Amino acid sequence: MLVLVVDSSTPAVTAALVEISADGVTSRAHRCTVDARAHGELLAPQVDAVLADAGARPRDLGAIVAGLGPGPFTGLRVGLVTAATMGQVLGVPTYGVCSLDGMGYPAAAGEPVLAASDARRKELYWAVYDGAGQRIVGPEVSTPAVAAARARELGATVAVGDGAHRYAEALNLPVRVEPRYPEATVLAQLAAERIRAGAPGERLTPLYLRRPDAVAATGRKPVLP
Repeated sequence: MLVLVVDSSTPAVTAALVEISADGVTSRAHRCTVDARAHGELLAPQVDAVLADAGARPRDLGAIVAGLGPGPFTGLRVGLVTAATMGQVLGVPTYGVCSLDGMGYPAAAGEPVLAASDARRKELYWAVYDGAGQRIVGPEVSTPAVAAARARELGATVAVGDGAHRYAEALNLPVRVEPRYPEATVLAQLAAERIRAGAPGERLTPLYLRRPDAVAATGRKPVLP
């Protein structure tokens, strides 16, 4: 089954096409551009590009997987709206995966690991994974100091993710070069069991963890003296 994967929870705008079979998950095409200010401009063309790269058409898709975040409001909703709209138009199920799992799961190597992405405001979105790659705490949003203290309590010995690179000094943990952003193939792997089982499609509920920066005005300002 051909499955489209999208993630826009970080500055990395990602679209990928994978094939899910009884034997595993195989990448067919992948596009990723790091630009924190162009999610809306980049994602749709990248979806078109991965389909073209694989010689596929939208009607060939059997499911869509989307990273649910956590992530900044504006960027994250681009991926989720794209996935939900395509799923509705094509009549295929959509499945969500915590985006941090796309970093923490593949980084697990027998010991707990901290996965972190930049939440702005000098904070991190983070989660801790056990040695088998299962999330044991999170996702949460906090200062790097709070995330580091909690990770050490849980025995984390290494950190991954763009947020970990950005705040490496504050975390005081070794930081692996990769994965820096959620890996599309891993997001597909984490949804593969549901897809193979033909599970009902899911509502793609974003993990914002906090309110958006922009809020509606609470009153009207007078325009006349």
